[in-house]
Amino acid sequence: MGRRRNNETERTRQVLAQEAARIIVDHGVRDFRVAKQKAAERLGVGARGALPGNAEIEAAVAEHLQLFDGDSHEDRLRLLRVAALSAMELLASFTPRLVGPVLVGTADENSAVNLHVFADSPEHVAMALADLGISYKPYERRLKSRRDQVDTFAGFEFHHNNSAIQATVFPVNGIRQAPMSPIDGKPMRRVDSEGVQLLLEHV
Repeated sequence: MGRRRNNETERTRQVLAQEAARIIVDHGVRDFRVAKQKAAERLGVGARGALPGNAEIEAAVAEHLQLFDGDSHEDRLRLLRVAALSAMELLASFTPRLVGPVLVGTADENSAVNLHVFADSPEHVAMALADLGISYKPYERRLKSRRDQVDTFAGFEFHHNNSAIQATVFPVNGIRQAPMSPIDGKPMRRVDSEGVQLLLEHV
């Protein structure tokens, strides 16, 4: 009886993860928690124990994109990574690092290129963009640090190579320790321009 219940719970988690992935890809929902709640409501699931973790949803997103988008997903990913590399060259003086869906391969048509850049102050990045003639929109992003505290970071969104680029600004010494990933709670994976070039060569 217990095993059957466990199997049912596992099946429910899988179905919820797949539905949450569909909501993320088809409706451009960026918040995994919101997608999870919408999926649970849609499927009439109320038990908290059956809800999938963010890592399960990320895996389901990758599976969904591969299953339903196939070659177009690979093409989109390549274009986004080319745009990332070009934007990183523009912001080279701020030691940019690529993070997020474009890096891990779960980017969809609603995804922005997420960069972490490092400067003495966000104003330096804003001035560099202005000097390049790039119009931008400021934003703020709340991220959890290693000490389990949440910090707010300034960022700038702009368009480059037909892609939305989001550059979040960290202190110069912030390059030593990445913030926690909302997906698995581990330090975010970051790669430099050489890492992005390697990704492009192996697609």
